[in-house]
Amino acid sequence: MSAIRLLVLGAVRQHGRAHGYQVRNDLEYWGAHEWSNAKPGSIYHALKQMAKQGLLLAHEVAPSTAGGPPRTEYEITEQGTEEYFTLLREALTSYDQKMDVKSAAIGFLVDLPRAEAVTLLKERTRGIEEWRAAVTEHYVPEGGPEQLGHIGEIMNLWIHTADAEAEWTQGLIERIEGGAYTFTGEGEPFVGVLAEDQENPYATGERHPGDAG
Repeated sequence: MSAIRLLVLGAVRQHGRAHGYQVRNDLEYWGAHEWSNAKPGSIYHALKQMAKQGLLLAHEVAPSTAGGPPRTEYEITEQGTEEYFTLLREALTSYDQKMDVKSAAIGFLVDLPRAEAVTLLKERTRGIEEWRAAVTEHYVPEGGPEQLGHIGEIMNLWIHTADAEAEWTQGLIERIEGGAYTFTGEGEPFVGVLAEDQENPYATGERHPGDAG
């Protein structure tokens, strides 16, 4: 799975309608350009591509009073919403996702009902446990990595990573079950996007031709 599709769909959905530079600004505000492939070119390409696929609806709007070319605003479609939640649920349950996909999914976790989020995270924990059990059929951590020569350090890394992720996921489940955060249907959500005229303290300042679109 590509994190960029989930990130872009999620950002557009939070705004209702947003032009490309707003989406870029949000992703930089979240630091996504540091931990994912959400660079300006890939963001603008994803917007246009998903509009062609029917996941987003493109609206051409009049240029601002300051002048310049007309801008395109994007709105998520019903098909796009279905795709967004499919990607989100898959990213939350699949243990073998890359870190950028995992991070994007956690960022949009509260778009789900609280009970469903817990169920998906518990499924993720089961997946980690099953993967660990399969690995330890061939590698016994208690015996130390030396039993397989220096290659054993690879297995050791895998086990430690799985154990750390399982512990973190269980902690998140407990926090959610304890009432942490505001999930969909529970009231005013946490606002994680910038208003159009709001300054982004984390903006890269890198100019891109797509910024004007």
